[in-house]
Amino acid sequence: MGLYLSVALGGALGACARYGAGTLMLRLIGPGYPYGTLFVNIFGSFLMGLLIEYMALKWSPSPEMRSFLVTGFLGAFTTFSTFSLDVALQVQRGEYLAAGGYILLSVCLSIAGLFAGLHLMRIVVG
Repeated sequence: MGLYLSVALGGALGACARYGAGTLMLRLIGPGYPYGTLFVNIFGSFLMGLLIEYMALKWSPSPEMRSFLVTGFLGAFTTFSTFSLDVALQVQRGEYLAAGGYILLSVCLSIAGLFAGLHLMRIVVG
């Protein structure tokens, strides 16, 4: 039961952080493109890289803490379900080029963010 509670608490906090980041991006950049979702997917992947590498090199958290951070917080913070909806809405509006660019940026930059996090943590800790 402890693992489920850890995931639930992390998920609640991650979802709130995701909402806050999306709201902030909307205020900073404005509507018209799903910048908030793009940001959380890239930044969340970067954070995942940092966290996973730190746990591999220096920190062995309890299963509850790992579940809280990885599955709960980061799982709720990054949001490919919203990403999918954003793509579908762009396609339905006939914005095929924007949808294709959004898919390419989201996937490639999120993976690059993860590798950047892994590399940075190796430099800092390793």
